[in-house]
Amino acid sequence: MSQDQHYSVLLRESIEALNIVEGGRYVDGTFGRGGHSNMVMQALNGSGHLQAFDKDPEAINVAGERFGDAANFAIHHGSFSEMLDVCGESSVDGVLLDLGVSSPQLDDADRGFSFMNDGPLDMRMNNAAGQSAAEWVATTEPEEMARVFKEYGEERFAKRIANAIAERRIEKAFLRTADLAKVVAEAHPRWEKHKHPATRVFQAIRIAVNDELGDVERTLEAAVQCLKPGGRLVIISFHSLEDRLVKRFMRDESRGPQLPKHVPIVAVETEGRLKLVGKAVKASKDELDENVRSRSAVLRTAERTNKS
Repeated sequence: MSQDQHYSVLLRESIEALNIVEGGRYVDGTFGRGGHSNMVMQALNGSGHLQAFDKDPEAINVAGERFGDAANFAIHHGSFSEMLDVCGESSVDGVLLDLGVSSPQLDDADRGFSFMNDGPLDMRMNNAAGQSAAEWVATTEPEEMARVFKEYGEERFAKRIANAIAERRIEKAFLRTADLAKVVAEAHPRWEKHKHPATRVFQAIRIAVNDELGDVERTLEAAVQCLKPGGRLVIISFHSLEDRLVKRFMRDESRGPQLPKHVPIVAVETEGRLKLVGKAVKASKDELDENVRSRSAVLRTAERTNKS
């Protein structure tokens, strides 16, 4: 696979997990370049419908080119956390969320997500709105930077790196990805094998700039409310922070209210709003051979119960 080609991770597995009914209504919360949406559309008939979401203006353009003439397709330019407002309660048969950054975003140096190719320090999913990574680095206090690096990047040397950035920005603002990566690398005392020392810091800044974890938390609740009984929630995560949120949410929602022992109730009264479906799924060896970025992907599935 070439670097600029988009690869839809766990494509077959995620579509199977949705358990698509050809006349059903579905949500693709992260359109990207339309790989998952295309497979959903192929499984629908004329009475089925797909509602897609994406923050990225480029993704909106691609959706228009690919599905602009389809009467049973619509895309919303905004966060997937807005799906309840767009779709309505108990209105859809399945929600698919492919979290993280798409390959085209990573590989486009002008988007500023990666330090592998120098570009403007941006990192916004919607590069036409909000605070850029350059602005975040320029204005965030060292203590807050260190917290973000530690919590969102799981970086052991967060404080040391944050102080190095704060000291350097006094002399010259950070405007380019390569410049920031160089300062982080120089401040990092212990490089991991086969991993650039700026990897964790760049991930942390991207999560902070886009409020990714907050967005996921809001979306999980919205998705459950949007699903009809029997509808599927299928989520692909790419790092441990996302997956932990998803795993905990699905687990808690499948357990229902946790009441004291010996309370005289019947089992149906403690039923949760979700029922877990199967185990976590990871990419096959064949997929890993085609796309190394699939190595961290984890797919989890749950089904909406009748519990309100």
